[in-house]
Amino acid sequence: MSAKRTAAYLGGASLVAAWLASAAGVGPREPLPQEEAQPVQTAGTETLASDVQAQTERLRHRLAAAPAPQEPLRNPFAFAPRLPAAERRPARTADPDPVEIPPLPPAEHPLLSLIGIAENGTGDELVRTAMLATATGELLTVTRGQPVIGLYRVEAVHADSVELSELAGGAVRRLALRD
Repeated sequence: MSAKRTAAYLGGASLVAAWLASAAGVGPREPLPQEEAQPVQTAGTETLASDVQAQTERLRHRLAAAPAPQEPLRNPFAFAPRLPAAERRPARTADPDPVEIPPLPPAEHPLLSLIGIAENGTGDELVRTAMLATATGELLTVTRGQPVIGLYRVEAVHADSVELSELAGGAVRRLALRD
């Protein structure tokens, strides 16, 4: 045990002993003599009631002289009246010439880029994982056979490229790592 710890224990023990010694010298208290309760002298309820009546009358006169609130210019809870359905519809005119809609351009492939390839295992048990980035900045990690954004399936992951086949048409799309 160190000297500091010993000093702390001795100091604490002496404080407890002093507290117990001081408590031993205190005896029970003697009750204080009771004073008799004397009735409180009031001015009477009549004067209080007359004061309240006078203040009430004064307030009533002040409120009668106050300006009346003005009507608001706009009521946020009142809405414009609705017109009947027959009045709302515009009159029908002759059908305009049909507008020819141009055909849609062929669907472009969604923007995917191959940003990396990871290899796990050795020899014949080598599993490659392709890391793809979408146009929205989403990072996809896929291996062979997994779907990609619901449009493609990973056919093969090579050391520097990945082959994706379309689920709908079967066309193969190849993504290569950029140097």
